[in-house]
Amino acid sequence: MNQNLTKEQKDVLFNKKTEVPFTGKFFNNKEKGIYTCANCNAELFSSDRKYDAHCGWPSFDDVYKEGSIKFVEDTSHNMQRIETVCANCGGHLGHLFDDGPEETTGKRYCINSLSLDFKKYQTE
Repeated sequence: MNQNLTKEQKDVLFNKKTEVPFTGKFFNNKEKGIYTCANCNAELFSSDRKYDAHCGWPSFDDVYKEGSIKFVEDTSHNMQRIETVCANCGGHLGHLFDDGPEETTGKRYCINSLSLDFKKYQTE
């Protein structure tokens, strides 16, 4: 485990908590780069696939690399959802929904900012 994680990050990544909507540091991030797992630095999402879903969390329509995320059935809170976890370390990221942009994948990866870090693209 990354020893620099905050208590809030640990709660999301390892206890499957959810950050308060519209508060995450990456919710309104418009910079270009790669979103990585806050725990293990695995590359998860590209800013090119990020869009505003008006849901309160960073949303993406696809993963950065095939196999970077695992999917787990989640029936907690009397709901039926698909949990997304980092394939490398198993950290909880958020959930996958089928209400994303129809013109792309139709998917919405609804991800907690607390589970992410960001590597900005280097400009010349």
